[in-house]
Amino acid sequence: MDLHQLRCFIAVAEELHFGRAAQKLGMLPSALGRRVRLLEEDLGTRLMTRTTRSVALTDDGACLLDEARALLSQADSLAARFRSRGRTHAATLRVGAIDSAAAGLLPMLLHDFRQQHPQVTVQIVEDKTIRLLPRLLSGRLDFVFVRPPESPNKSLEVLFLFHETVVVAVPARHPLAGRERVRIEDLADEPLIVPERRSRPHSHDLTIKLFAEAGLQARIAQLAEEKQTIINLVGAGLGVALVPRWTSRMATSSLRFIPLELERTGESDRLPLAAAWVRSTRDGVRDQMLTTLRGRLSSYAEQA
Repeated sequence: MDLHQLRCFIAVAEELHFGRAAQKLGMLPSALGRRVRLLEEDLGTRLMTRTTRSVALTDDGACLLDEARALLSQADSLAARFRSRGRTHAATLRVGAIDSAAAGLLPMLLHDFRQQHPQVTVQIVEDKTIRLLPRLLSGRLDFVFVRPPESPNKSLEVLFLFHETVVVAVPARHPLAGRERVRIEDLADEPLIVPERRSRPHSHDLTIKLFAEAGLQARIAQLAEEKQTIINLVGAGLGVALVPRWTSRMATSSLRFIPLELERTGESDRLPLAAAWVRSTRDGVRDQMLTTLRGRLSSYAEQA
């Protein structure tokens, strides 16, 4: 005796008609009849009397009906509890993000995502691209927002999102703090706080490139690895820095962030941001977030 046999028996017992019961279960009447006969053989008793015109329960059939309903109710309740446990486990999405994306993109994305999927728990890991990608490949993260690597691992799917605008971070009392915009030439004599290239190649190279395009050499006063350290050093008056605009959300009143004015505007004055996940993996929750991201991407890009 198995649960499917009991479901077949209950359907026939409630309909007292094999055709209607079969339609209800999405089965052929002949297959349904075989299931009921197998149940009768397993139990060693007749559960129904059948004629060409009618179906009726025997005394044993009527007795079994109440017991079968209770047993299936208990089985369905047990299955529902474990499916719920499984959904709770599966509905935890582990997301990694570089600092500027964590400060700017993620708050907007999570707001929109949770309106559609309030049952999903999102765990956030903030780190640099060089540390997030190995965690993604090892399965410790499900989805990351990073600077796109020059040579992506073939196991990864990388989706370019948009470019983040670069601004100039200066101390609040700096002579340039009152400007509406600044040019690279205005920074020619300024000491610069620059990210280490090993950990932040995109940001490091962009600073050097913008000065080179202006015919200047960057005066690097201090290399720093963490973005928070960079803006703290700027706030302490040790120099200025070129940072993503979303970095301003991490700062205090001791800093001022000024738009950068360039003779030629384009991708060269901005920092690329991409989403990445492991290729050929099935993850419904991750795909739900990806759908939200794609649907709102133009709105997010306008604020980058």
